[in-house]
Amino acid sequence: MIDRRTLVFFVLSSVFFGGTFVAAKAGLEYFPPLLFVALRFDVAALVMLGYVALTASREELRPRTRGDVVGILATGGLVIGLSNALLFVGQQYATSAVGAIVFSLNPILTPVFAAVLLSDERLSPRGAAGMVLGLLGVALVVSPDPANLLGGGDALGRAILFAGAISAALGAVLIRRVALDATLSSTARIAWGLPVAAVLCHGFAWSAGESTSAITWSAGALVALGYVSIVAGVLAYIAYFGLLETTGAIQANLIFYVVPVVSTLGGWALLGESIAPLAVVGFLTIFAGFAVLGSESVDVRSLLPAALTDASVSEDGSTVAEEPRGYRSD
Repeated sequence: MIDRRTLVFFVLSSVFFGGTFVAAKAGLEYFPPLLFVALRFDVAALVMLGYVALTASREELRPRTRGDVVGILATGGLVIGLSNALLFVGQQYATSAVGAIVFSLNPILTPVFAAVLLSDERLSPRGAAGMVLGLLGVALVVSPDPANLLGGGDALGRAILFAGAISAALGAVLIRRVALDATLSSTARIAWGLPVAAVLCHGFAWSAGESTSAITWSAGALVALGYVSIVAGVLAYIAYFGLLETTGAIQANLIFYVVPVVSTLGGWALLGESIAPLAVVGFLTIFAGFAVLGSESVDVRSLLPAALTDASVSEDGSTVAEEPRGYRSD
């Protein structure tokens, strides 16, 4: 079921992550891609570590179980570090339209890993139909050139982006798998994961021969770095991992349907990019996809104040509790 807290997490993570593409496009004019990602996580790690040092005790930050260690490595290595490195590199070889459509495969990939690694998350037929409808809407929003998708574009760029989507989906499912054995909060896990991501991306940048001498420092560079570091590198991940803990991997990764919409609107508003008429149709299609999903998994009453809602009562006066219907368990 989706409550107001989950809805807030969903909206914030979608908007913050969506803005990443706009800021990254602007920032790549000043930074080499892998070094840009590494510096992003350097700043984010410092901010996050400072925050948890002030708000959490040492005991709350200490990993104590195998689940904690696996969760930290999956967070920093797969969901944050590797997926972002592949995203920024892949965008150099593929158009933004191809990049958006490939990364939006994340919600399709997640149920595949969940079916293998999780026993309590399965996608129902109606849920699958809603996800496919949402993916079609994403394709309309980014208006991809069929020639690019069918082989006319750069195969290397598509492969790198697809690998990034796989990394993010696999990491999310692994985190969910070890959740019962984990003691760290999502905030503490991010605080550990961001330095892991930073070290990983610095290693990638060093191996690729990128140097700080290639950076062009300017006000625009600082704004782009500040956004991807603080807003998209700290606040977005706090919202996303909070959503992951609340709903599960399949539903949490539905944000990747909304991210291209936010990116398209942000590019239009801030970078002067045009929106094709077909994109408007795409927005409506994505909304229809969420309506199909919502018809099974959203309890509208949970979004209303408690005073306005009453539990369903059977004929004998007992409370009738309905289980979520969008995702069935074993």
